[in-house]
Amino acid sequence: MSEPSRILITGGAGFVGSHVALSFRRRYADARIVSFDNLQRRGSELNVSRLREHGVEFVYGDVRQPADLEQLDGDFDVMIEASAEPSVHAGMDGSPRRLLDINLGGTINCLEFCRQRVRDLVFLSTSRVYAIGALRSLRLREGKTRFELEAEQQVDGASGLGISERFSVEGARSFYGTSKLASELLIQEYVANTPLRAVINRCGVIAGPGQFGKVDQGVFTLWVASHVFGRRLRYTGFGGTGRQVRDLLHPDDLCDLLHLQLARMADCSGQTYNVGGGLAVSTSLLELTELCQEVTGKRVDIDQVDDTAGVDIPLYVTDGRKVQSALNWAPARNVATIVGDIHRWIAGNEAALRPVLG
Repeated sequence: MSEPSRILITGGAGFVGSHVALSFRRRYADARIVSFDNLQRRGSELNVSRLREHGVEFVYGDVRQPADLEQLDGDFDVMIEASAEPSVHAGMDGSPRRLLDINLGGTINCLEFCRQRVRDLVFLSTSRVYAIGALRSLRLREGKTRFELEAEQQVDGASGLGISERFSVEGARSFYGTSKLASELLIQEYVANTPLRAVINRCGVIAGPGQFGKVDQGVFTLWVASHVFGRRLRYTGFGGTGRQVRDLLHPDDLCDLLHLQLARMADCSGQTYNVGGGLAVSTSLLELTELCQEVTGKRVDIDQVDDTAGVDIPLYVTDGRKVQSALNWAPARNVATIVGDIHRWIAGNEAALRPVLG
């Protein structure tokens, strides 16, 4: 496939979207790259000037409003759909309407826009489409610093390597996960019934510099920032020991994958891939604390809270063999690199970031 010359990134001023925009600018020097964002995520406004400095066009708009998309000038070769309300806790203590309007209503609007004006779509979904009950039924052992997967699992799609695309999506998974799964189903229909080509990436935890972390989303950046700024932390749930495990994915590794998928969209269209760091790029909060102490030279007080929220899970690790086999892709950056990059970003922008992260 020829290189895309017109690229639209929804959620394009956010953590992932801005990384994608700048990576695409480096890769496709002559392309028109449009970052489309409503700037509602705190900190995203700080990315706009940097995007413009690198020749990325910024358009203020909201995926919930079809007219905002329709105002865009011209057709596009590619849309990277990175807009989202990304918190798994969103809507759990009240109405989920806002989350559904953004994540599902926004997808519908993006698909209708794509049907008329975009050739290829890359949709950033989430590992949270998998059922919480099934994830909590994984056979685990409690190691010294983390929960560990047993080699033999009784649930289809689970193994000692993690969770594959065959894992169960039957059962409750949070409003967030449900909004993304419903979006995936709609995308499959558009691929089957329109000329649109699309690939779905079920991403694990994406973490790296430029993320304005909060407790409910972006906790790994929050962990580093709290060490830098001396903020108290807490291990919450599953005994309050900090042994919960997630695999991490550096946004640059994700961008490397997106370039491969666009180059081979004819092969990738209609496919769903689990995308994450896998066992090799995984950490518990307890292990992350030790790494943060090494990198920052600081210690903070950490409380232990035993209460476990209904949407929390003790472990998620991506089994990425499908995407690795299809595209010869694997993450190149480990947990230490991710934490080091986050720390350098915070330390180099401490005055600007203290009001947001401190």
